[in-house]
Amino acid sequence: MQRYLREVTLIGALGLGAFLGVAAAQGQKAVHVDSAKATYKELAPGASGAVVWGDMDKGPYAAFTKFVPGASFPLHMHTSDLRIVVLKGAYVYKPEKGPEQRVSAGQYLFITGGDRHVSGADAKEGALFYQESPGKFDLNPVQ
Repeated sequence: MQRYLREVTLIGALGLGAFLGVAAAQGQKAVHVDSAKATYKELAPGASGAVVWGDMDKGPYAAFTKFVPGASFPLHMHTSDLRIVVLKGAYVYKPEKGPEQRVSAGQYLFITGGDRHVSGADAKEGALFYQESPGKFDLNPVQ
């Protein structure tokens, strides 16, 4: 009998949790952010970001990021994974050990946390991309 009550209680708790999760998700409103009208703040010289959701300083977050034309960021790494979709121009990615990759508009790039790389932007158009991460944004130079 006690086993039956524990199972019923567990099933009830799981059901209630699922219901509350769905209810919370349905209570959220649609979010629309126009990258052309967003408010950007400087992340580093030549790079700026506009938060779409979350908190870049604490994570998780998503943001639009702009690199000025010809921007180049020396060998560095990020603590958390980054997912990038280029919207305009090109993001130039060069892993420490590997060939340079030009990630153009409409293309996706996944960078694992701890990956040592150089990044930059197209010399003429720069880069505008959407990025998201499960952690905070950081830029850790590699010596």
